[in-house]
Amino acid sequence: MRPNSATATRFQVELIKPSHYDDDGYVIQWVKAWIPSNSLASLYGLTRAADRSGVLGEGVRIEVNAYDETNTVVPVKRIIRRIQDNRGRGLVCLVGVQSNQFPRAMDLARRFRAAGLQVVIGGFHVSGSLAMLPGVPPELQEAMDLGVTLFAGEAEEHFADLLRAAYARRLEPLYNHMAELPDLQGKTMPYLPPEVARRYAPMPGTFDAGRGCPFLCSFCTIINVQGRKSRFRDPDDIEQLLRANLAHGIRHYFITDDNFARNRNWEPIFERIAALRRELGVKLNFTIQVDTMCHTLPGFVTKARAAGVSRVFIGLESVNADNLKSAHKKQNKIANYRNMLLAWQQQRVTTYCGYILGFPDDTPERILNDIETIKRELPLDILEFFCLTPLPGSADHQALHARGAPLDPDLNRYDLEHVCTTHPRMSAQEWQGVYRRAWDSYYSMAHLETLMRRAAAFNRNPKRIMEIALEFYGCFRFERVHPLQGGFLRRKVRTERRSELPIEPVWVFYPRRAREVATTYGGLIAYAWQVWQLYRRVKEETQRPEYRYFDQAMEPVDEGADASPETTSAAA
Repeated sequence: MRPNSATATRFQVELIKPSHYDDDGYVIQWVKAWIPSNSLASLYGLTRAADRSGVLGEGVRIEVNAYDETNTVVPVKRIIRRIQDNRGRGLVCLVGVQSNQFPRAMDLARRFRAAGLQVVIGGFHVSGSLAMLPGVPPELQEAMDLGVTLFAGEAEEHFADLLRAAYARRLEPLYNHMAELPDLQGKTMPYLPPEVARRYAPMPGTFDAGRGCPFLCSFCTIINVQGRKSRFRDPDDIEQLLRANLAHGIRHYFITDDNFARNRNWEPIFERIAALRRELGVKLNFTIQVDTMCHTLPGFVTKARAAGVSRVFIGLESVNADNLKSAHKKQNKIANYRNMLLAWQQQRVTTYCGYILGFPDDTPERILNDIETIKRELPLDILEFFCLTPLPGSADHQALHARGAPLDPDLNRYDLEHVCTTHPRMSAQEWQGVYRRAWDSYYSMAHLETLMRRAAAFNRNPKRIMEIALEFYGCFRFERVHPLQGGFLRRKVRTERRSELPIEPVWVFYPRRAREVATTYGGLIAYAWQVWQLYRRVKEETQRPEYRYFDQAMEPVDEGADASPETTSAAA
């Protein structure tokens, strides 16, 4: 029996998923964030499991708090006071830290270390850098010199040992478990308490049904951190999580597998979820990530829809064959794109596609021409643009580092929306400029009208396109933040600024912030009214009995035949 809280010795674990800084040095933070952190949920679940199993010994309870800085102001002073009042018995874990979040993580770590607290940093930047670079990079060495412990690899089979070392105050500078990727069957499921989940909109759950991806994309860090072998969870574990979360009202999920179509257990997982939906009569909804060949798996798309998949993210990356070849993305077959997208549209699933700008053969003109081809020929809904970024942990970064190529030293800029290296055909200004123009081109009012008419033709509500435009393009255009870092109502805390920059006085910060809010939300409201008017007009027209709509993107392609001239021009 576990001791009760009143009589037990407490060990405090504070889990923090850091955000990163905007171009003015302020933490990117929202009243409600959009994308939940599976790393935070995983570590929270592991910490609770460690407490239940008594890993710190009889009479010791582990108390855990979780903070996602994208939607929560981290109470640094309160955390310090809580651990100090507990005679220093505690651990601060900065979890899931990506490269662009590492500067913010270090700023937080310095404040905790100055108060004498034990601090651990883990996540993709630590793991990927140690996996792909010789020796220890300077920023990681700086962290260890500060007394911060680094954790590389996955925590499922090692977190209990880390907690024991922290409780005994015997933490080592580095724990590297990259060579020991755990099986996931029977392992603790990710979990976020309702009070944390409510800070996202909509209130989501998150879990990884599997890890690993078999492909060799040179820009990807996943394959070098989570491996290329498919490791997957049991349907029983997933069902248990879904049932438990339903009691808290959680019905929307982001399944964080980098490529769910290559999870060898996809079929029994989908079938179990579909059976659970029928049994409970509850509309559980899921967002998944897949590759462009997923529709060739027999039954994959239809079983995904039966399981409640309503949104799917696809790494389209490019419609240029040379670009795909240079990125080692051989699995992407341009001739398959349209039929793959039509398969999802026919199941009334919203398609999100990622598109990368900055491959070696790209020029501003070629990029914009390719986007016109996409608008004309591919029936996708959301297109998200990214600058090709040599992320630490990727083969691209490893190759550039090895030959001493120019790399931006500021990790905060490695967020997929800033140019971080040189390009053979574009200046940095041209590259950054065409990134902005790409968003404007795809989300033009004329193309939004096309997207709404296509949605209605597939028996979907065109209102979803309006919502997409406001959420994705609105975040980019008015908040100047990529929608994958977005949320509702931007929050800026005057005192939470990058350590290299001064804290602005109140008479400078608040008047400027008031102008920013007025400009941002005034412009967004005006844009929302314009899109609303378009939606109303299209909906009225599409509801007429005689209305019919069809365009080139809705025509299936004979994948065995030669490509059409237009498709060939897109790939040339």
